[in-house]
Amino acid sequence: MKGFQITTPESTTIRFRYYNNEAPQTCAAFTSTLPFTKTLFHARVSGQEFWTDNAPGIDVPQENASVFTVPGEVVIGPIKPVRVKTAGAMGIYYGEGKGLDACNIFAKVADEDLPLLVKLGEHIWKQGEVELLFERYE
Repeated sequence: MKGFQITTPESTTIRFRYYNNEAPQTCAAFTSTLPFTKTLFHARVSGQEFWTDNAPGIDVPQENASVFTVPGEVVIGPIKPVRVKTAGAMGIYYGEGKGLDACNIFAKVADEDLPLLVKLGEHIWKQGEVELLFERYE
């Protein structure tokens, strides 16, 4: 599995590559939910991130889980354990940030698409929510 892509309402496509070695179960579970559309919002406390608390429910263990990310990484909170504050949430970091609780870090934006991701993140920060289409990227 190579990864997934998001498409904005303006038809901009941004590609992400899976961390197949670091988070294989998360990558496979996430792929099984594609395609889907979600509305994402800018984070208020975790930094340069947009997110949803209504992510596709994936029932996998925590793997490659951390609160620390690098710009361009994608995180998802498995539905278990429910004690984790990020259960059922998904975020995409377009810059510096730190999560509220550990999430599975399972993908990163393609290097050449990072400027597009930064532009999208700044748009969401200034304009509010945006609906994104998530699809497979081979």
